[in-house]
Amino acid sequence: MGPSTYARLIRFLQEELAISASSIAIALRHSEQDPGPLPMILWQYGLVTLEQLERIYDWLENA
Repeated sequence: MGPSTYARLIRFLQEELAISASSIAIALRHSEQDPGPLPMILWQYGLVTLEQLERIYDWLENA
């Protein structure tokens, strides 16, 4: 994922799904220790629901 897509993903998470900046920061910290796709990390730590995870992957397919 390129930097511009990544920035748009963060904006999507905050604006469309109302994921807090602190939740995103937690997921980013965990991704440094245990690399993996950001959406999966958000879900694994209970920061997004399964429905939100599906919306994120739908968005990524069209990004």
